[in-house]
Amino acid sequence: MDPTWRKSYVNGVSPVLKFDEITFPEALDRTARRFPDHAALIFEGTSIPYAELQEKVAQFSSALVDRGLTPGTRVGIIIPNLVQTVVGIYAVLRAGGVVVMHSPRADDMLLEHQFKQAGIEMVICLDVLIPRILNLAKRTSLRTIISCHIRDYLPFLKKQLFPFFKKELHLSTPTGDRVVEFSDLLGGGVTGAVRKNDLNDTAFILFTSATTGKSKAVELSHSALTTNVQQVHAWFPSWLDGRETVVACLPFFHIFGLTCALNISMFYGYSAVLVPNPEPRAIVEAIHNHKATFIPVLPSIFNAMLSLPGLKKYDLKSLKGCFSGGAPMAKQTIKSFEDITGAQICEGYGLTESGPVTHINPFGGKAKPGSIGLPLPNTDAKLVDVKNSDREVTNPGEPGELCIKGPQVMTRYSNLPEETARTLRDGWLFTGDIAAVDEEGYFKIVDRKQDIIALESATIYPRDIDEVLFQHPCVHEACAVGVAGIDGRQMVKAYVSLKDGSSTAPHEIVEFCRTRLPQHMTPRSVIIMDELPKSMVGKILRKELRRLHVINSSKRLQQ
Repeated sequence: MDPTWRKSYVNGVSPVLKFDEITFPEALDRTARRFPDHAALIFEGTSIPYAELQEKVAQFSSALVDRGLTPGTRVGIIIPNLVQTVVGIYAVLRAGGVVVMHSPRADDMLLEHQFKQAGIEMVICLDVLIPRILNLAKRTSLRTIISCHIRDYLPFLKKQLFPFFKKELHLSTPTGDRVVEFSDLLGGGVTGAVRKNDLNDTAFILFTSATTGKSKAVELSHSALTTNVQQVHAWFPSWLDGRETVVACLPFFHIFGLTCALNISMFYGYSAVLVPNPEPRAIVEAIHNHKATFIPVLPSIFNAMLSLPGLKKYDLKSLKGCFSGGAPMAKQTIKSFEDITGAQICEGYGLTESGPVTHINPFGGKAKPGSIGLPLPNTDAKLVDVKNSDREVTNPGEPGELCIKGPQVMTRYSNLPEETARTLRDGWLFTGDIAAVDEEGYFKIVDRKQDIIALESATIYPRDIDEVLFQHPCVHEACAVGVAGIDGRQMVKAYVSLKDGSSTAPHEIVEFCRTRLPQHMTPRSVIIMDELPKSMVGKILRKELRRLHVINSSKRLQQ
């Protein structure tokens, strides 16, 4: 018997897909043949068609092989969403290497940890990072550094003015055997075709967000990521190959942006509008100027766009649909954005370890705000008891740890066999997220396992409190956490930021919650901040808020 959720699929979406067994470099070659003159990348007025992109990738790949890249070589990429990022990623894959994505904002300690964990031998990075990377090379296995410049793909006038206004962002590449210019590796001949990878070979290594400790290196195969792209594509059956335009504002070092903006574009011939810095005005302008049809972003970005002064002067009606993930969205945010654009927001779910997408609300079908929707085709899901993982939770509405099985799941954590064994069990990925499923098969994330607030009298899921806080007319962002009170017992504390021009007091927010929540769930205190701490891709960090509470409590005790 089919799982319950399949009955909620929209017409045209098959629960079981037959996948193209193809790697991303092969897919790019196919796309270049199908749509040679169609814009693959759009960056600050520069448009690069697929035929030109494929040529650059082939040239750069040959140059990397000449410099010693062999199958399995780990190559770090530390660049925002630029043309060089795309060329570098696909050139490394074409040569048979493994792409390791890093945030350009990562500090030296984190980069050194990631270099060592992944075994980085080559790095492609921005010029401003070269001195830091040279220093890290002394303590790691890094042997080759390739420098690139933001200005290289700007239109002529912008390229001429850029050094005067952005001097700190354009440096000369140091001379030496270890460092080479990105542009010097283009323009040469192509010495070979795509190196045929086994689909089970590792294609990418991406790092977890380190919400529970040090970031872990997630190994994802060619098969896992190409199938996930095809699963997402099948969920939006009205999308047309070679006709869509995606705003690529989520960073490619994050699996959401990599899969749902870049790789899906290269696979199906979409145009990717590159936005290196995901500021709301830049995103809105990209939609307006390029008649974008699809945008995958986090809820915080939707909020930021809605708060943008002068939003009404931009035409956002070209959007067909939007994909939101990473955190639940407030119902009012969904309604407001859909009213402005006419496009459906599909909330979904995923994590680095699953390529990332496992669930999405049906596009063109029944969406349930606050839920993550239904498992994708070829994806199985179950809930298990938090304290006894051998017991499967089957009652509608009963929470349990979400487990995923599907072709998009990771191979392993690099060099962490015990952590891999805890996370992957009998083919199931144990996500660490607590979820519930309703009678129609729609899943809802209740909370992270480690974020549960355990009171003596009850177990509290912070997101239930967040939803109430978001209902307050002055609250822009909200996050509830469990902290130790003066008596040492757990209590609920809330952190919020306010909408522009709004004013309220902490006690008023507490009172607002008291009329809508049981006493044990009502925050004992509320802290109003200018902005809540977030990860590099915009997720609110509960861990950091708990840390701030500990620091401030220690200061009060010392006074």
